[in-house]
Amino acid sequence: MSGSQITLLGAIAGFTIFLGLPIGRLRNAAPRLRAALNAVAIGILIFLVWDILTHAWEPTDAALTDKHWMAALRDGAVLAAGLAAGLAGLVHYDRWTAARRARARSGGPYGPGAAASAELAPATRSQAGELALMIATGIGLHNFAEGLAIGNSAAQGEISLAVLLVIGFGLHNATEGFGIVAPLAAEGERPSWATLLWLGLIGGGPTFLGALLGQHLVNDTLSIAFLGLAAGSILYVVIELLAVARRSAATKELTTWCILLGLLLGFATDAVVTAAGV
Repeated sequence: MSGSQITLLGAIAGFTIFLGLPIGRLRNAAPRLRAALNAVAIGILIFLVWDILTHAWEPTDAALTDKHWMAALRDGAVLAAGLAAGLAGLVHYDRWTAARRARARSGGPYGPGAAASAELAPATRSQAGELALMIATGIGLHNFAEGLAIGNSAAQGEISLAVLLVIGFGLHNATEGFGIVAPLAAEGERPSWATLLWLGLIGGGPTFLGALLGQHLVNDTLSIAFLGLAAGSILYVVIELLAVARRSAATKELTTWCILLGLLLGFATDAVVTAAGV
């Protein structure tokens, strides 16, 4: 398979994420609908955390089985570092942005006189918008590793496997697009088409880039690092979305069933990938 064909496979798998993004432009969604969308996104993201960590742990598990202690220690340390960077990194980023918003409201570090210039500056991104950006970033890191798998399989001549991966990852990415815009839907914010385009490029574009790189680079340690980083960042987002769910007016029954629905959607879209032997 030529390089351009492999690149096309990565583009198809990655940009199906745009199928779920238009949900974020629903007008005047009822509070229960917004809460339901948020809960389904939680379920999808919980599945993603499990799926990512399962793949990221496989090399360490194999090394432990074969009693390759140094390899197990190395891979485990890389995974732990990725998790810590993804989870703790977003905690510190969130704290930094909160402090920046507080300074803007109080007139900034240079006193009340700076408030006038702050009012002329573009509006800062909302909390829901920042959360959507974090989700897109975490999913993008995960999708980069998926792109690596597509590129590696196609480059090694395993065409049928590569095509099945594209189908499975494409279906998966379609549900991930919904997960990205769920915080905006939950808060009743209606993003512009340009915002949806940007979020889609962040979340889906890395699949395309991973497929490009996967043709030339096979590195388990790099893959583990990206998967750990993605799992940590998505785990942070799950914590944030659970906080949104607690603030909503939805009943516990609605939230529970919608989280379960999201989990089942994750398993359903992952079925094709499992059938491919991944």
